[in-house]
Parts: sequence; structure tokens; C-alpha cells
Amino acid sequence: MIQKQRIIVVMPAYNAAKTLEKTVREAQATGVVDHIVLVDDASRDGTADLAAALPGVQVVRHPANRGYGGNQKTCYRAALEAGADIVVMVHPDYQYTPRLIPAMASMIASGLYSCVLGSRILGGGALAGGMPVWKYVSNRFLTAAMNLLMGAKLSEYHTGYRAFSRELLEALPLEGNSDDFAFDAQMLAQILFLGRTIAEVSCPTVYFPEASSINFRRSVTYGFGCLRAAGRVWWHRLARSPMDGLPPPARRGASDAPDA
Repeated sequence: MIQKQRIIVVMPAYNAAKTLEKTVREAQATGVVDHIVLVDDASRDGTADLAAALPGVQVVRHPANRGYGGNQKTCYRAALEAGADIVVMVHPDYQYTPRLIPAMASMIASGLYSCVLGSRILGGGALAGGMPVWKYVSNRFLTAAMNLLMGAKLSEYHTGYRAFSRELLEALPLEGNSDDFAFDAQMLAQILFLGRTIAEVSCPTVYFPEASSINFRRSVTYGFGCLRAAGRVWWHRLARSPMDGLPPPARRGASDAPDA
């Protein structure tokens, strides 16, 4: 808990048994995590049973695999139902260190930001941490294109380390988003369409055999999904029309002009 705000960590899990306990222990060791929700997406390695044996972890089991986006939808619903004021998503594969949870949650608790990302690109350690060169190049291209289309200046859109305020999660039409990996880009696009500022902190990352990843074919599909999500923001802003049920950006009039 930070500033009397309840912090819940959500972990979308699929075959994460080898790294799960280490991730959970480190998250709990931060001293600010009030509760952990792990959503198991029909793992075949006993992830759910292992998580159920860990104190302080609520396990939600999907009887069939619903995809990465479908998993996140369950994560956020469960966290809000458990009374979260701040929700931090950490992958249980230990690709991202949970030690940044206090920093990210504090930025939300301050009231200055409603979304904070843990960026692998800030600090320049992505390649040193083992990110494949083709993924790094793809990340930079997609990020540049999405920034251009959405008028943002994020260092990356593709991190799985994210923190959100309750108010923001309740304002987003997440159920209509993809159940696949495109969910991540769609969610950030909706946040930017609402005119919210997304903050970032530098996050070291480690790639190793147990870390989750997607193959080249699915990465290409994901890339097109990212560009489509960003392109929709550009178009709906241009047309000043609602997007996914979210209100169109307000026209700037004389009453909105800054004070002289």
C-alpha cells in the first residue's frame, strides 16, 4: 500500500512454473504489494497448482487458453473486484524485475499519472539484456511509426510491465479489444486517445529460455495490429469521431486557450 492506496499485482501466466516463485517472492519483498492475482491460461506445466500453494496469491484458472489479451482482461477484472486502487502487471517469467513496482506504483499514487510503463529501451540495456536484434529493430520501427501516428513520444509500446490507476482501467473499453497480443497496443492507443499522459521508467530486462516470447510469424501479425491501432487513433482524431465508445477529442476553442 502506498498513500493508503491498495496495490494489486496481476500476473498473466502461461507455462511459467520455473520462474513463478522467484517473481512472486520478489514482488512481495517490495513491501508495497497488498495482493497478487495470477491468471493461468491453461498451462501444461503445473503453473496454477504451484501458484495456489504460494501465500498471498489468488489464482484464476482458464479451462482453455484465451490468448494473452484474454488473459489480461481477466487479470484486470479480478484486480478491480479485489479492490485495487493501483494495478501493476508483471509477467511471471521474470523477464522484468518486480523491484520497480514501488517506483511505478508511487507515480500512480501521486496523482500525476494514470499509466506508467517499464521501458526496456530507456537506458539502452535491451540488447545487452539479450533482446534479439530483429526484435530490437522491429521495436524501434513500430514505436517510431506509432509515435508519428498518435503524436506521442514514448520510447516503446511493447513492454509487458505496466501500472494503471483504477479510474483509468474503469474508463477503458477493454472487453472489446483483441484476445491476442494486439491487446497491448490497443490499450495504449485508447489511453492516448483519451488524452492521458503515459509515463515511463527505465527497466532492465533479461532474455533467457524460460522467458516468454512469440515467434517471428506471430510477431509480424502483432506488428500489423500495432499499426492498425495507431492508425485508428490518427483517423478518429482527424474525423473528430468517437473510437471504441470513447468520446472524440474536444475542439480547442477560445475558452481553451492558455492564459497570457
